[in-house]
Amino acid sequence: MPAPAPQPGRTDPAIIRNFCIIAHIDHGKSTLADRMLQLTGVVGEREARAQYLDRMDIERERGITIKSQAVRMPWTVTEEAAREHGIDAGPDTYVLNMIDTPGHVDFTYEVSRSLEACEAAVLLVDAAQGIEAQTLANLYLAMGADLHIIPVLNKIDLPSANVEKYAAELAGLVGCEVSDVLLTSAKTGVGVEALLNEIVKQTPAPVGRADKPPRALIFDSVYDTYRGVVTYVRVIDGKLSHRDRIKMMSTGAVHEMLEVGVISPEPVKAGDLGVGEVGYLITGVKDVRQSRVGDTVTSQHHGATEALGGYKHPNPMVYAGLYPIDGDDYPVLRDALEKLQLNDAALAYEPETSGALGFGFRVGFLGLLHMEITRDRLEREFNLDLIATAPNVVYEVVMEDGKTFEVTNPSEYPDGKIAEVREPVVRATILSPSDYIGAIMELCQTKRGNLQGMDYLSEDRVEMRYTLPMGEIVFDFFDQLKSRTKGYASLDYERSGEQAADLVKVDILLQGEPVDAFSAIVHREAAYSYGVMMASKLKELIPRQQFEVPIQAAIGARVIARENIRAIRKDVLAKCYGGDITRKRKLLEKQKEGKKRMKMVGRVEVPQEAFVAALSTSGPAGDKPKK
Repeated sequence: MPAPAPQPGRTDPAIIRNFCIIAHIDHGKSTLADRMLQLTGVVGEREARAQYLDRMDIERERGITIKSQAVRMPWTVTEEAAREHGIDAGPDTYVLNMIDTPGHVDFTYEVSRSLEACEAAVLLVDAAQGIEAQTLANLYLAMGADLHIIPVLNKIDLPSANVEKYAAELAGLVGCEVSDVLLTSAKTGVGVEALLNEIVKQTPAPVGRADKPPRALIFDSVYDTYRGVVTYVRVIDGKLSHRDRIKMMSTGAVHEMLEVGVISPEPVKAGDLGVGEVGYLITGVKDVRQSRVGDTVTSQHHGATEALGGYKHPNPMVYAGLYPIDGDDYPVLRDALEKLQLNDAALAYEPETSGALGFGFRVGFLGLLHMEITRDRLEREFNLDLIATAPNVVYEVVMEDGKTFEVTNPSEYPDGKIAEVREPVVRATILSPSDYIGAIMELCQTKRGNLQGMDYLSEDRVEMRYTLPMGEIVFDFFDQLKSRTKGYASLDYERSGEQAADLVKVDILLQGEPVDAFSAIVHREAAYSYGVMMASKLKELIPRQQFEVPIQAAIGARVIARENIRAIRKDVLAKCYGGDITRKRKLLEKQKEGKKRMKMVGRVEVPQEAFVAALSTSGPAGDKPKK
């Protein structure tokens, strides 16, 4: 059993090792973290469970990591291990601060924040699948943060593992010898002990000045109903002690620290946090805006004058409207978004109103999975029933008179003569077996993509680089890519500017009146198919009225598609048996006049279920639950 770690707050920075685990989806980050927790004795056999650090129900159900989790572990280096790994003689017990990060492209911002709290990154690659798109993206992030890279090949126990091939691929990518690539199986525990020893050897100790005024970087925050805002920090200089009065440098807010401690893996109180330590602060503050991610914490008296470099705030890529089904839940939704934004700094929102859906919020997301997870969390954690409008990206519309409009919602699309519409484009990296090059090219061409380049990583694996309009990939691009390549292709993308495009706004009219919730901005070539799809969908969903209801899709004044919902017809001739035909005709004419009059004043009733069903989008699933 490992010796207990030195007490937090009195730890020499020389024995601290801060590292994170980065990888593509489902390459075994959380399982490796589980094995490390068990080997270091932080989690006993009784408490152990799969994906221990995935705290949210939604993470466990989907088998993905959404939030980074920091945990402190003690690790004893034996004399034999010190000789074998060439570790300098020193203390036998080290303090390892590990951060388990998400793997999906939508949560890259979460990864970038975690990297700022570390000195090294364990780059994990699946020995059966090899390097994938997000592996490259995370590696470049880590290199950009100037971290030491420890290459590790995981899942070597799988029958389909090709260790030699992928170890050579990984060594070529990182720029090291094949012998430097560590081989592990997080599932069986093979090689994990050697990895922990290598982390001690290769990870640089944190650098900071203990005699300077305290400075700590906030890399995450959560809201606790009973204790208020819990702030996670990495101490750079000085120390933060219990009952100190601290100041947030960006807002100038001053608080008293009611509790300070470390996560191991549950919160453990400490007297103070010193140089290089990762821990949490509780000040009892309830206002979530006073603890911003990227802010610098210092002491109120004799504090630091220069703030630490924060984080570059991400720009939302996809916008969607979120509306409560019950209008009375609007204040609850507003508070829920505020609390969620504290925990998810990439979320952006502002109030908006819709004629069809009432009061709600226009919310910006980093991608479709991010949108799906956020909506799911709002519904679960705050007990809300929500309608989400179809996602769309931000367009720039230039009028002929030179005025420019930024359009995040189709209802904001300006009327009048339009000179140009500009749409965001992304630089996409697709990694795939070379057998599927043709299928991928065909898909990207249908999505208006331009091939920028293609490189072979090995004889049978290819990296393809495309520029694609963001609006084309937010719907079903990921699903189609996976189905055309039998699940072997992986995708990563990042924003890379704008381009002019032939885009139009398609309105859906019911009884001649536009319904703003169903409007969309699409490419002119796709306008007809969108109009036909929405008209036929609504024909099935809207119940029949007392009068005939036309459903029309229109671009400006030009109708491009139409469906009719037939009227409910009452049998006015039921009691009229026998007799003269003119009497029957008279009754039918009377009914016809009544329906005409009703149609002139009548409004179409659209049930909430119709909005929910019509606006439900089958976007990229991102991650499927692990079996």
